[in-house]
Amino acid sequence: MTNLPTERVKPTYAYNVTGIDFCGPFYIKFKNQRKGVFNKIYVAVYVCLCSKDIHLDFETDLTGEAFIASLKRFFGRTGICAKIMTDNAKTFISANIEIKKLPKLVYSPDETLCNYLTAQGIEWKFIPPKSPNFGGIWEAGVKSFKFHLKRVFGKQILSLEEFVIIIAEIEDVLNSRPLTPLSSDFDNFEVLTPGHFLIGKPVTALPEPELIDIKEGRPLNGKK
Repeated sequence: MTNLPTERVKPTYAYNVTGIDFCGPFYIKFKNQRKGVFNKIYVAVYVCLCSKDIHLDFETDLTGEAFIASLKRFFGRTGICAKIMTDNAKTFISANIEIKKLPKLVYSPDETLCNYLTAQGIEWKFIPPKSPNFGGIWEAGVKSFKFHLKRVFGKQILSLEEFVIIIAEIEDVLNSRPLTPLSSDFDNFEVLTPGHFLIGKPVTALPEPELIDIKEGRPLNGKK
């Protein structure tokens, strides 16, 4: 096995270098719809190459415009990436062409500035064609998402609202998975999770009570 890429081992903030892939299609229905034609929906999987954090978003089609809209939502939640890595799918190539047009809008006084100028300067790197092993980290993220989705709902058709809730909950579970122990102590069961890089603890962890202002020797339940 060769050495890991520099993006995988260089310390940086979450999602500074992000790998992206799509999975689907999945089928959804409108609210209160019982019969009829179901609609296709796709899931975009964003994986931080350094911390292995995962962000899940949905798209209604696989066009460059829909992917740019997904990028806007992603940047609004996590900040702008320095580098994006994907495979050579037509969706990504189309989006990259649109992003390269942005500097022309900046230096052209006759053009109206686009709301997507925040993506200017992002380095977009494509892995070699027909080499999915180069994108193993986001392929693993796709596999993990499908594992949880199929085990819970199988072939059940969900509404758009239900589907968005499910991918958010799966995202929380994946960002709470253990990466490595926090201590070599045999009695310490705490582990490092991707959520530690986002909020300092596992995303699904229960909130801990504040004990700083409680006097020593006082029972927690208030009884004597």
